[in-house]
Amino acid sequence: MLTTILIVAIVLVIAILVYAATKPDTFRIQRTATIAASPETVFTLINDFHTWTSWSPWEKKDLAMKKTHSGASQGKGAVLEWDGNKDVGTGRMELLESVPASKILIQLDFLKPFEAHNTAEFTLAPNGGSTQLTWAMYGPQPFMMKVMGLFCNMDKMVGKDFEDGLTNLKALAESR
Repeated sequence: MLTTILIVAIVLVIAILVYAATKPDTFRIQRTATIAASPETVFTLINDFHTWTSWSPWEKKDLAMKKTHSGASQGKGAVLEWDGNKDVGTGRMELLESVPASKILIQLDFLKPFEAHNTAEFTLAPNGGSTQLTWAMYGPQPFMMKVMGLFCNMDKMVGKDFEDGLTNLKALAESR
């Protein structure tokens, strides 16, 4: 009986690992919002890491988070490093590309609770008197992330934070 249970467990684990191996090698999570403000107004709130304290969804998850700014004060070359609780982890962001009122590209390096190296991208497009803002994160999906993805939906988890951040950005930009 014990042998049968052990064999079934081993077959189940192998089946899960094989299924995980069939998942894509990359991922992309994105959300979009329409903000009743000019692209220039929205852009300034994203292009300067110092302003993220007023809208970032992770700010509320760790009020004692330690942050260090370096490099340029804003735009290309700006760097933000953070060290926080289990909800925000430890990591570093560097603004790689800053196209005024159009696009911001960020290298996003997570160090804890697990290491990951991704890209965050904000694209802004005029939409009448408003701005259509898309916030995306994409990058490689190593095997262990594929396995984890079978048990937790990263799109829903991270997507919820993006939705909260976009809601915060919308309220802030529209109040200016």
